[in-house]
Order: sequence, then C-alpha cells, then structure tokens
Amino acid sequence: MTLLQPTYFSPIIQYVAIANSKEIIFEVEDNFQKQTYRNRCYINTADGKHSLTVPFQHSKGIKQKTKDIKIDYKDDWHKIQLKTLETAYSSSPFFEFYVDDLQPIFKKRSTYLLDLNLKCHQFVMDCLQLEVSTSKTTEYHKEFDFLDARSLAIAKPEKVFNLEHYFQVFNSNHGFISNLSILDLLFMEGPNALNYLESQKINF
Repeated sequence: MTLLQPTYFSPIIQYVAIANSKEIIFEVEDNFQKQTYRNRCYINTADGKHSLTVPFQHSKGIKQKTKDIKIDYKDDWHKIQLKTLETAYSSSPFFEFYVDDLQPIFKKRSTYLLDLNLKCHQFVMDCLQLEVSTSKTTEYHKEFDFLDARSLAIAKPEKVFNLEHYFQVFNSNHGFISNLSILDLLFMEGPNALNYLESQKINF
C-alpha cells in the first residue's frame, strides 16, 4: 500500500511507485502547499525543461485543503498548454496515438484542482493499461503505517532520481532529462512505458 499526492501529470517517479504497488491511497485531506507538483509538471521542449503550471484562486493567507483549491481560468492557460504540448511532442513516436484522449482534459474545464489531477491520473492509467486498487484518505495523518510517498510531490528543492535513460525528442539539444512528466515517457515509449516503469528500482 502506497500513499501519494494526486499531482498534475505527475513526474515519472510517481508512476514508478504506482506501477510497483498493489494498492495506492491518494492524500486528499492535506493543506495545499506551493512549490509542488500538485499544480505543475515539467516537459521537454526545444529550449529544455519547461514548466506547465495550473493557476489557482488564492485564499488571501487562509490555509486551504488541497481538495478545496479552485482553478483560475482568467487566462487561457489550458489552451496555451495544449498548444505547447503539441509543439513539443508532435514529432514524438506516440503523441498522435494519445492526443485525442488527452485533449478533453484541457477542453472540459474542471473547477477544482483535485478533480483535474484525478482526471490526469485516470488518463495515464488508461494509456498504461494499468489497474491498481485506488482509494482516498478520509482524514489527515502526519505518519502512515505503509509506504509514505507523499514527498514525491515536492518540486522544489528538486530531488535527483537515477532513472534509466530512454530516447527523448530533444536528446541532441540538451541530453537526457530525468523525471519529467509521465507525458514525456508516454509520448516517447508508448505501450512500452509500463515495462519501463516496472523495471525501475528506486528507493523513495
């Protein structure tokens, strides 16, 4: 059993944990924290590592639970991000294979960040053809009796994971970039992505 944060198109290391778990529990009762993958992911572009961030409505200094965070659609970030993904990955081997199922996530607005992240997760699980028993927390606990992998949601300071190299679109520009969004692995490896995730032996 593994405890994880629902994050936005999660980093690859989070799906290493999921692919190697029989059961996962999503933390939904915690307080929202900035500088995490809750509302951001990193992709590979011609200019290098690039952040995609979901803007949210601020609460003026009042602590909010992650599940209560509302997305801000004041700017058309969702349209911009979809175009950015198309520009970055249109030449990747499997982008066209997944893009039709990806587009509704950006085109159908989610009110809450948690709902968006769970949609992203379901999209990824469908792409991987992976079934893992999943539940949500009903109360917050600082400590957890099983594998607590909530720290994988921390984006800054960035942790280094020695993931196995796979070919990336811009390898010739700036070499291999580890632990990008799971989208990078899907677009590059397609159906082999699950084999890759299951083969990684990482200490969390």
